[in-house]
This record gives sequence, C-alpha cells and structure tokens, in this order.
Amino acid sequence: MADVTGFHLKGSAPERYEHYVAPLMAPFVTALVDAADLFPGATVLDLACGTGFAARTAAAQAGPTGRVAGADLNEGMLKIAVACHPRLYPDIEFTPAPADDLPYSDATFDAVLCQQGAQFFPDLDAALRETARVTRPGGRFAATVWSDLDDSPYFVAQYKTLGRLGGPEATEAYRSAFHAADRITTALTGAGYRAVNRRELTFAITLPPLEDYIPGHLSAIPWGQEITETAGEQALTEAARAIRAQLPEDTTTFPFTATLVTATR
Repeated sequence: MADVTGFHLKGSAPERYEHYVAPLMAPFVTALVDAADLFPGATVLDLACGTGFAARTAAAQAGPTGRVAGADLNEGMLKIAVACHPRLYPDIEFTPAPADDLPYSDATFDAVLCQQGAQFFPDLDAALRETARVTRPGGRFAATVWSDLDDSPYFVAQYKTLGRLGGPEATEAYRSAFHAADRITTALTGAGYRAVNRRELTFAITLPPLEDYIPGHLSAIPWGQEITETAGEQALTEAARAIRAQLPEDTTTFPFTATLVTATR
C-alpha cells in the first residue's frame, strides 16, 4: 500500500509554506545536513522534501559533481521546490513519490535526509525499510522531528487555540507531529540501520512581526487550512489573534526544540 502522508497542503498553501515556514526550519535544516557528513560528489535524497529546504542545503555541500533528489507526495509542494532551487549546481531532481515506494534503485544514495516529515508517514516501518533499500551500505540517515510540544511556546499557543477552534481530530493530528523520535529509532533498527543515535536541538528563533507572521504561518499548515475550511477566513483571523494573545508582547524570539535522529546503513 502506497504511503499517503498525513501532511496535506492545497491550493496556494505550498507557496506560503515556503515563505512562512522557512524561518522556523532554517537552523534545523543546517544541523540536519551537517549531521549527514556530506562530501563533494555525494548522492543525497531529501525524503518528504516539501518545498526543498534540505535539498537545497545538501546540494550546496554535494557540489556540482554530486546528485540530489527530492521526493514528496504533494505535487504542489514540488512545483514550488522546482521554482525555488538555485541554478548554481546541477538541477535537483524532484519526483512525486510516497516514502514507502520510492522510484530509485537499490543502494543509490550516500545519505537520506528527512526534515520534519517522518512523523507523518502512516506506515513508518515500511517507509524506513524502503529508505534502507535505497541507501548504500555505510550510508547515512538523518531526520528531525519536533520534540515535546511543551518545549516550544509558539507551538503550545497554536495547540491550545486549535483545541478551541479546530475540534478533537485537528488537535490529535497536531499533537502527532511531536515527540516521534522513539518510533523512528525503533523503526530504523528494524529496517537494518545501525549506530542509531538521537540528540535534542534547541534554537532561539526570531520570527518576523507576529501580527503578520502568525496568520500567514497558520494559512500555510494543514491545521490552519482546516480551520478555514470548517469555519471560514474570519475564524483563521480569530485563531491568529488568540495565538498572539498567548505570547509575550516584548519579543518575537522563541525557543524551538527538535530531536535529531541519525543512523548508518
């Protein structure tokens, strides 16, 4: 059964995702790619690549003799990825594909990266078995997932607001995005990876002015889209105001914590 990811974006949301999610992802993407120990000429897969944050960073390290691929089910995200990647290296090959049925030969990649995607795979074990198949012996796997929800005040404010406006299904889906490292480390071992390790990463991230950033960010993630589809644009505006009211007035800098999981094939 092909994997249908739990992270869906529709319409113009992928373009907003590229703009509004980038500030949150940037330091974690750098840490993720650094953990993969890339080298000039490396072959790299960005799994569940979204709009290509990790793929672009990996291409800069793999250089013109390397090869970088990005796979994601959401073709709208892939269109933005193609439009946004620089032309300083060979083209990054973006392909629509589920994580558990990848269109690559065995042992193709020196490294597989997954930035904030693994927690949304419906069958994580199958996805990581497929990842192991396309990774060469001795190759690296690196993934980030958000850590405990309470470690990131901005996300806590989103979660509380979603609980009031989005209903139980939306809040359960939101919470599923957090604290998935235990499941990933177990699945990696089952898929045949070794030297599985994990560590917490916390960055203080300065967001753009919150009055504009919060509604824009909400509109670029599935839970915000659900609020809009269920109750309309005014409800999204109300949600953004409720989130802002829970955050300090005197700063736009907040801690965000993710778990970095690495392994060797």
